[in-house]
Amino acid sequence: MFEDDGYALETLAVRAGQTRSHEGEHSEALYLTSSYVFPSAAEAAARFTGESPGNVYSRYTNPTVRTFEERIAALEQGEAAVATSSGMAAILSLCMALLKTGDKVICSRSVFGTTTALFTRYMQKFGVQVSFVDLTDMQAWRDALDSDTKLLFMETPSNPLCEVADIGALAELAHSVGAQLVVDNCFCTPALQRPLTLGADIVVHSATKYLDGQGRCVGGVVVGRKAVMDEVVIFLRTAGPSMSPFNAWVFLKGLETLNLRMQAHCRNALALAWWLDEQPAVEKVYYTGLPKHAGHRLAASQQSAFGGVLSFTVHGGREEAWKVIDACRIFSVTANLGDAKSTIVHPATTTHGRLSDEDKARAGITENLIRVSVGLENVDDLQRDLAQGLALLQK
Repeated sequence: MFEDDGYALETLAVRAGQTRSHEGEHSEALYLTSSYVFPSAAEAAARFTGESPGNVYSRYTNPTVRTFEERIAALEQGEAAVATSSGMAAILSLCMALLKTGDKVICSRSVFGTTTALFTRYMQKFGVQVSFVDLTDMQAWRDALDSDTKLLFMETPSNPLCEVADIGALAELAHSVGAQLVVDNCFCTPALQRPLTLGADIVVHSATKYLDGQGRCVGGVVVGRKAVMDEVVIFLRTAGPSMSPFNAWVFLKGLETLNLRMQAHCRNALALAWWLDEQPAVEKVYYTGLPKHAGHRLAASQQSAFGGVLSFTVHGGREEAWKVIDACRIFSVTANLGDAKSTIVHPATTTHGRLSDEDKARAGITENLIRVSVGLENVDDLQRDLAQGLALLQK
């Protein structure tokens, strides 16, 4: 109902996907069941073959999970979505559903370190060719493209340097050889950016981040055309990287406040970025909301705001970066992001720690780089917290 009537994102985030049971519950019901009872043997057979719609087994059919899938699909303006046990499970499920030996993937170097490891250690192991290119270098994407290319994969803005890619241009490039463009929309969420409306074919999320918003549960989701998502469901049914009903229920609660939270994250991050840019101990700030950022104009054209994640380098190396991190009392030292609580991390030794030194250098992951996920605390308090560590570098 709500998905098809032109409602605003805020309304869809609260209402889309819910089907009330005969109990008339106002909040979404939590269906903690592994299996379902069929009215007859014939109906059971029809459900298992797909001839009859309905629930079969919670590995791939659960009403609470389905509500979450329908709601995030509505927010991203996609035909269908498939929820998974984690963000990485979402990427794995997509790859296993769509790729085979001999197929080629072109991936941005500026992606989450574990995404790189998935492609290099496992997809290549099974004969999938993977090429890595600079996110913003369109010629590099063109040069890597050939008739065997099936997927172009990227994050925009990127993790952790906030680089921005032209979604429409890369979608057009992918389609020129019959490939599909996949966008990890974790940093922006549909509250700030809808890649499918810009030409992308598939969106993936780590629901663990902003979709939850309070660091409670782990999950992922893939969104796109129904025919493509049906292929992902087949893998989910077979291999089982499924989202739990409880986690889906938590994510539904998170979606209700998504737009409000994202606007607050963006305000705090922009204020913190401007402040960091003025600090003598800070070498460079990476945040698309700053006009001097190379991707500022493109981000402004694709996004409604600039997000809650930023990075900065300090003068010095690992020792100096760690001093700043260890001096914080409000920022949590954790690699998670998208939480109401602000977090701080050293990418070179955590999120991107498994990359070789050469790959880190190519991706711009330096020893003096610090990533911050700006939460919902008072921004003056956050500035004072960082100032304690930055002051140590000026002595």
